[in-house]
Amino acid sequence: MQLFGCKQKLEYFLNLVLMNTEDLKTIQAPLKEKYREHPEAAIIKLKAQGQIAEGISCKVDTGLALVEAGLHPATGGTGMLACSGNMLLDALAACAGVTIKAVATAIGVNIEKGTVNVEGDLDFRGTLGVSKEVPVGFKSIRLQFELHSNATEEQLATLKKLTERYCVVYQSLLTGVEIKTVFNQ
Repeated sequence: MQLFGCKQKLEYFLNLVLMNTEDLKTIQAPLKEKYREHPEAAIIKLKAQGQIAEGISCKVDTGLALVEAGLHPATGGTGMLACSGNMLLDALAACAGVTIKAVATAIGVNIEKGTVNVEGDLDFRGTLGVSKEVPVGFKSIRLQFELHSNATEEQLATLKKLTERYCVVYQSLLTGVEIKTVFNQ
């Protein structure tokens, strides 16, 4: 990434905030072409790291803030630390919100404002080992958008379809992903 002066940084971020359909296409066109010609260039490794901390907690540096996660109150936590289950839902809300805004921009729909609500149901008997018949993890997750936009019913259907198709977190949760665990000492 280039180094910018304060004025250039401000202009860059204002352009991101005020982006329209043509701006998005202009930014994404060379990337799409590059990825078509060189598919290996589209493979990017995203990383996260947590530092196991005092008590039963783990500190995760998100790049913008340090978040300390701990036990949910339903498993004996105090509620003073972030719950990793909530962080998963937060990631889905953030990804879906960014994706729907990008899709709307690409198809010329103006979303004046909106809210992304994500809820998930957990049965803590699974994670606490109370019942082996109860699976560990979310039983269901609901994703709801409340939009103030100029979209027609047909455009809303397109927004739904494309947001579900292109939201990375949504697709990862929906289709599952291989996870390899390694312990080093």
